[in-house]
Amino acid sequence: MVTVTTDTTGSAAEWVRCPGCGEILYAPRFERMHKVCAGCGRHARMSAAERVELLFDPGVRELPSPPTIADPLGFTDRVPYARRLRDAAAKTGRDEAVVCVRGTIEGFPLVAAVMDFEFMGGSLGSAVGERIAAAAEESLRARVPLLLVTASGGARMQEGALSLMQMVKTSQALGMLDEAGIATIALITDPTYGGVAASFATLPDVLLAEPGAHIGFAGPRVIEQTIGQRLPEGFQTAEFLLGKGLLDAVVPRAALRSTLGRMLALLRTGPRAVPDPEARAEVVRDPGRLPVREGIAAVRLARHTGRPSARDYAATMLEEFRELRGDRLAADCPAILGGIGRLGGRPVMLIAHDKGRGTADRVRRNFGMPSPAGYRKAARLMRLAAKLGVPVVTLIDTPGAHPGVEAEENGQAWAIAENLRLMSRLPVPIVAVVTGEGGSGGALALGVADRVLILANGVYSVISPEGCAAILWKGQDPASVARAAAELRLDARELLAHGVVDGVVPEPGAGAHTDPPATVGRVRAAVAEALDELAGLDRAELVAGRRGRFRRYGADGPVAHEETGRLDGRDIPRGAGHGIA
Repeated sequence: MVTVTTDTTGSAAEWVRCPGCGEILYAPRFERMHKVCAGCGRHARMSAAERVELLFDPGVRELPSPPTIADPLGFTDRVPYARRLRDAAAKTGRDEAVVCVRGTIEGFPLVAAVMDFEFMGGSLGSAVGERIAAAAEESLRARVPLLLVTASGGARMQEGALSLMQMVKTSQALGMLDEAGIATIALITDPTYGGVAASFATLPDVLLAEPGAHIGFAGPRVIEQTIGQRLPEGFQTAEFLLGKGLLDAVVPRAALRSTLGRMLALLRTGPRAVPDPEARAEVVRDPGRLPVREGIAAVRLARHTGRPSARDYAATMLEEFRELRGDRLAADCPAILGGIGRLGGRPVMLIAHDKGRGTADRVRRNFGMPSPAGYRKAARLMRLAAKLGVPVVTLIDTPGAHPGVEAEENGQAWAIAENLRLMSRLPVPIVAVVTGEGGSGGALALGVADRVLILANGVYSVISPEGCAAILWKGQDPASVARAAAELRLDARELLAHGVVDGVVPEPGAGAHTDPPATVGRVRAAVAEALDELAGLDRAELVAGRRGRFRRYGADGPVAHEETGRLDGRDIPRGAGHGIA
């Protein structure tokens, strides 16, 4: 922002000009709006002190700064490095480019490291790296989340290779918190580049960014000079990177404090939910209690467009649901909805196939057929659930994985296979519910669970009836499709009889489409009951039981029992544990 001073009333009145839209803004109002332009919404840079005041409750305590070598190389460019440090301190009132504090946001305790771009461009040197590491250690000691507010041009050249080593030091510190199950959040502000972006800024569990923030490893000028091309509009902005699956959300400055408060509430470790004996779920476990029906009738009902969508379940089955986006690699698949919320006070990670609502939304979400990015996003959220010790709830409703050329080029089979392996060893309870159509491996990639339930009109099959008919009967006429649906035994009664599912949740009226709120309520009760049943099992029991479940399918004889470690009287070799990579 450019300061403009006028004198029209005998006293100096300060105004600022927004470099984004050119509008002249009254400085006091601009400050009250937390340095956001009223004309174009451009977020100007803030100091570390302003950030702390914006985000934290009163009573913040600054952490002591660990000792470091001030000028390890005796570096001089136009002026000595020591002088640059003194000048930066005089300009900012700080002794370094980061301030580390303990405090609360909306009552939830945390440790934070807040960077200041005004201090030598927020560059990463030994002192910054040491303070970030010390803040992580304080977070571990107090067992409270760590918040990193980043603003940096990169590593500090005046410290040579020592500044480069801070990338490892800070990354190790984040890894230490991962191992301890301590939640981490980054708030990425403009700009965040170089060594900071390639270390502690992008490693936390949840990545938030301010609107318009520029984030990347190499700066745009360097990229354009290297490749000799003009960069696309909006390249490296937070909004651009959100679409590429690299961020969870872009949050306006005015909403940051409340967003962080809600996130901290969901990520905190709290008491285990107490089962409500009065709220028993209605789940059918005896196939004899279910009517015999035509498979094709179940297929039609499972595909009914009026059934509750993934977002209906997220909004009404959970309290305080917060969506988390992106696979942290290339994209954010809209056919997978994921995020954290509370079910009866219990934190859960929800991952669901999202078919969408209405024709345009369904087309945008590929009718619930995920891409590899969708399965990788699901895997990322499962790993986060494992880190935090949070149960996973999956809602299955897909014709199958997306069959496009791009999906195959990006490793669709690899992504599905990785989910099957990951879910098999995930050390937290997993409850899966087939809420509509469970199609092929695209459904199974969310279906490796301790408890598998299905709505009464749901279906689950190795292939769609249409696909089966086309392959085996060389046609897709109604008679062939109906015959395939019957032969596949894909309805809830048959699935329960074969032990593919553990229970069937009855649907209200003529089906879920006739009363979506009641359907969501029944699924909620069934999931809560299943989580209550699993709550008493330790991680080894969960993993052993889950592996044993799937090991038994189709077997006609003795199978390995991980609980006993024996097969036909012989010892079974065991691995060292169930770590999640």
